[in-house]
Amino acid sequence: MSRAEIVVDVAAIRHNVRRLLAHTGTPLMAVVKADGYGHGLVESARAARAAGASWLGVASLDEALALRAAGDTGRILAWLVTPAEDWGPAIRADVDVTAYTVDHLDAIATAVDGGRRARVQLKIDTGLSRGGSTRADWAALVARARAGEDAGHWRVTGIWSHFSSSEVPDDPANDAQEKLFGEALDLAAEGGLRPEVRHLANSAAAILRPSARYDLVRCGIAVYGLDPAPGVSPDLGLVPAMTVRADLALVKEVDAGAGVSYNHTWTAERPTLLGLVPVGYADGVPRHAANRAEVLIGDDRAPIRGTVCMDQFVIEVPPGTAAGNEVLLWGPGTRGEPSAQDWAQASATISYEIVTRIGGRLARRHVDSRLDGEDA
Repeated sequence: MSRAEIVVDVAAIRHNVRRLLAHTGTPLMAVVKADGYGHGLVESARAARAAGASWLGVASLDEALALRAAGDTGRILAWLVTPAEDWGPAIRADVDVTAYTVDHLDAIATAVDGGRRARVQLKIDTGLSRGGSTRADWAALVARARAGEDAGHWRVTGIWSHFSSSEVPDDPANDAQEKLFGEALDLAAEGGLRPEVRHLANSAAAILRPSARYDLVRCGIAVYGLDPAPGVSPDLGLVPAMTVRADLALVKEVDAGAGVSYNHTWTAERPTLLGLVPVGYADGVPRHAANRAEVLIGDDRAPIRGTVCMDQFVIEVPPGTAAGNEVLLWGPGTRGEPSAQDWAQASATISYEIVTRIGGRLARRHVDSRLDGEDA
């Protein structure tokens, strides 16, 4: 066991995929970009596949190729490519690639160059104003896509988009985006495209917005057991897969009036027992959590005292605590420890950032608790 580590329960990922499939009644793409949201790219993908995820989603071509190198043979969608990148290896590896523009399609045609027919999905920007074709350019993209099918360069396997505010069900942007997506699908059909899958829903929309499920839902954060819409989502019984733990490096008592950590942002009002946790912002512990977040020592919550440093932070510990005792930064909450969502609230951010940024010098270990009564 390492002095500080990320422990990921792959059984929780399987459990969550099964719960999401049961709730939505729709085939599921497990999004494993960003190293599986900090949980491990390959391990998360294998767990999601084992639980019935029919697609995997990644941002970069490199991520898709890493999955292929690890032995994954199922459908994978990648969606973020820069002009200097070579589409060829991903196309030859049977990765579905995403085109936003006619220039993208022209580059894909060049990469195919008489080789394997590409699998291409088209993305329409329905209001996020990020990746995807604008409404004004959509007709030209559809026409070029159809021409490329006729020429044998590719098959258009999907059309998709992404919500901006699905975690806020009453936001009018949701209806507007879904309406525009429907219009884009109609135009694509009029242009002769017959995609295998149409997909719009991310985790929050998959859970909260049945009308947006179409042929496939793309679930990212929910696959890892974290709520995409805290306080809004129904309880699906999702289980957080990540626990972050460390061993205390030092325990010592300081006098009343002692300032703690850089700039003395916290001062002891009485003699206080402090513990030193050997991880810091270089490992992804949010500096904004200083004097706000808590950890678990034994059965007790212990608050952070003072500024989070590059390699370490200080907590106030209960009597009897000793160096070497285990500290749980966050986890599923089964032992009373804080959650990643608790840390997100303490850091004025979202749980996505908490789990994806943690790493640095922490080891990562995968375990399999076999939830849901799974056979050993």
